[in-house]
Amino acid sequence: MGPRARSSLFNWSHLTPLELEDRAAGLEPQSPGGRKPCFTLGGHKFQVFGGSIHYFRVPRAYWGDRLRKLKACGFNTVTTYVPWNLHEPERGKFDFSGNLDMEAFVLLAAEMGLWVILRPGPYICSEIDLGGLPSWLLQDSGMRLRTTYKGFTEAVDLYFDHLMARVVPLQYKHGGPIIAVQVENEYGSYNKDPAYMPYIKKALEDRGIVELLLTSDNKDGLQKGVLDGALATINLQSQHELQLLTNFLVSVQRVQPRMVMEYWTGWFDSWGGPHNILDSSEVLKTVSAILDAGSSINLYMFHGGTNFGFINGAMHFHEYKSDVTSYDYDAVLTEAGDYTAKYFKLRDFFGSLSGVPLPPQPSLLPKIAYEPVRPNLYLSLWDALQHMEEPVSSEKPVNMENLPVNDGNGQSFGYTLYETTIASSGVLSGLVRDRGQVFVNTVSVGFLDYERKKIVIPLVQGYTRLRILVENRGRVNYGDNIDDQRKGLIGNIYLNDAPLKKFRIYSLDMRKSFFQRFSVDKWSPIPEAPTFPAFFLGALSISLSPFDTFMKLEGWEKGVVFINGQNLGRYWNIGPQETLYLPGAWLDQGINQVGAPAAPSLPWASPLSQLPGEIPGHGPCRLVRAGNLSGCPLCADDPGSRPFPRGSLLWLQDRALLL
Repeated sequence: MGPRARSSLFNWSHLTPLELEDRAAGLEPQSPGGRKPCFTLGGHKFQVFGGSIHYFRVPRAYWGDRLRKLKACGFNTVTTYVPWNLHEPERGKFDFSGNLDMEAFVLLAAEMGLWVILRPGPYICSEIDLGGLPSWLLQDSGMRLRTTYKGFTEAVDLYFDHLMARVVPLQYKHGGPIIAVQVENEYGSYNKDPAYMPYIKKALEDRGIVELLLTSDNKDGLQKGVLDGALATINLQSQHELQLLTNFLVSVQRVQPRMVMEYWTGWFDSWGGPHNILDSSEVLKTVSAILDAGSSINLYMFHGGTNFGFINGAMHFHEYKSDVTSYDYDAVLTEAGDYTAKYFKLRDFFGSLSGVPLPPQPSLLPKIAYEPVRPNLYLSLWDALQHMEEPVSSEKPVNMENLPVNDGNGQSFGYTLYETTIASSGVLSGLVRDRGQVFVNTVSVGFLDYERKKIVIPLVQGYTRLRILVENRGRVNYGDNIDDQRKGLIGNIYLNDAPLKKFRIYSLDMRKSFFQRFSVDKWSPIPEAPTFPAFFLGALSISLSPFDTFMKLEGWEKGVVFINGQNLGRYWNIGPQETLYLPGAWLDQGINQVGAPAAPSLPWASPLSQLPGEIPGHGPCRLVRAGNLSGCPLCADDPGSRPFPRGSLLWLQDRALLL
């Protein structure tokens, strides 16, 4: 049954947070005799047309733009996860400010006439580091995440005490826009403790959550994810899955209304893998089929945004694969919030179902191509060490999470440098998570990672400094091995099967405070043959109001870029991501400071004829306007329909650090 065949059109103009004043009856499942089960809201028949937008992946200045575009497409609800690891970066220290102001996002959605489904975890998956769980949990060697293990539940209780005090006033029955709350996330595919989901449900209810509770599972976990007192919903992408899973929902919930909590409009990308796309016509067909089945729907993602900084997750089944910086997801809006073929087709479709005209389609935010940025100042990592905090001294290597830094909370993100002395050559071996570059003094001799567990250390004269620079590329966010996500050197590191001792360990977390130690007088002009790893500094001059742009680093290999203190994320030339999204909201009229750590390709190329200020072997950082790339395999499902490929080319290479 297509939209033209429907007996009546939907009109929910009176069912918005601003219009609906009687809050006695919230979102409720109903099973009217002889008719299909449905939801009601305020006593009125209601169908959830939801789209996912994660406030923590979108610059706060653009929240309104993205929500307006959601509303104008015909949606009535926004869903969002709540990332515990970002809101409680250190035990007992909470951050709900700036881009993490969850309450402001929820209230803004209400102003836009949108309801909210909140997904507070504590585990959220979401292709975010450790599925949104804070890394300091892993300081406990016996930790069992997502179970009723005391060390985990005590931490959850403290977090929920703080979080739910903020959430409760935002609920529907208290005059807010939150109409449903999800209990954990896809627990059926994990399912290590039958007491865990009832514990989370009770933890929510005991703290004042009174709205409809939901669970959410994919085909691998639906059978084990059902929870008494919560409405089961499903996650899927194909129409084939829709039939199988809706049949299962009917079998376990009988006459309850059905909901697809995650209809995947695309998919995330991993470094070194393909760019994933899903044709817009296929999306329209599946959305239509879901609604024709009488189901409510949430599109995951409507707008994906960006894994700014180091928040990206990873997968590790047959091999470890970390997620790219962009969370474009081939979603309905691009990473930069631009329209796609999916948006136009869905807007036409939802418009055909609506009994009232949809809101006007908002204008696009302007983009611009700026002049290339050429770094002109330089600081090698080895010179920078003297300006850092005193390293940790330890007889044995200490993993990142257990370093005695950050008030005892360990290190969550970034890089860790391990130093010791050796007096002979031989075979170096050990467990490195995720990627360790090995140096003899200041000379790189190779890498240790998941595949390369041994390397040969060349002949050394006398006592020589051995250095291992380890990058945390992202903790696994999905699967049964999330307890095993400690980073850095894991256990002993061996030279000729003998454990090395007496380490000096530097925490290079790349927080803003990290770079405040490097005053201008510590930098120098870039030499003809820079020593790597290194930090590079340049300036972007903007004469008029700043606009969005993308950064493309031609000739650079791997690294990270900072601008005005904001970490734009990782770059790696293996793709599929090719540019870094740079929001205009983070730029200033005048001078903008751009910095990046970097390392050269191996082997290091001899200097070539360069433009003044360029780094030998590397081009400038180019700032490119989002424009159509006809037929580009990294673009949207329709050639030429998506702005410049989602990207990250940053200013940090294989052995580089960031600014």
